[in-house]
Amino acid sequence: MNWLATTLRSSVGKKLMMAVTGLGFCVFLVAHLAGNLTLYAGKDTFNAYAEHLHSLGPLLTIAELGLLFFAILHVSIGATLFYQNFKARPVGYAVNQRAGGRTIGSATMPYTGIVLLLFVVFHLANFHFVDKTNTTIFQIVSSSFAKPGYVFIYIVAMIIAAIHVSHGFWSAFQTIGANHPKYMPLVRGAGILFSLVVGIGFGCLPIYIMLIT
Repeated sequence: MNWLATTLRSSVGKKLMMAVTGLGFCVFLVAHLAGNLTLYAGKDTFNAYAEHLHSLGPLLTIAELGLLFFAILHVSIGATLFYQNFKARPVGYAVNQRAGGRTIGSATMPYTGIVLLLFVVFHLANFHFVDKTNTTIFQIVSSSFAKPGYVFIYIVAMIIAAIHVSHGFWSAFQTIGANHPKYMPLVRGAGILFSLVVGIGFGCLPIYIMLIT
């Protein structure tokens, strides 16, 4: 693990690891959304999807541990970079300019990241770490989304997630070296499109469940 320690000591290495882990989470979001969309096919299809996922056994455990490892790296490195940037410039600029393509996503990355971390803990407590002995995953989901407060929190969290990935997506590609004047506008556009897919795709699910239950 010396390569990891050496990488994490440098600012460039930290940003590279943020990019890699960030793109990893983008892949996870796509896979997770694809699975969640089976809700539209009915409770039996969704339950079958969940059962198939859990039937993977050790493979699922490895995937979850991998996500946990990525999360620890992403959060800890992000917090370190934020602290280093704040320490280097504790006083904000006198004029808030949108130079260099500064967006709401880039300006709020640390704060949206904190909110998403808190939401993930909240979400896991309500869906993953619950007793599934005498109930199905669809019943757990429908029960949670029957609560207006949870639906509100979920939708707001998905809006924040969309804002976060709108910058993180193209920024990750830029960090890994895919920074070409010819292709970056396309990557930026893809980032916006991806953020909309994440926000709308996940955000519509609780509304749909409320309507059918």
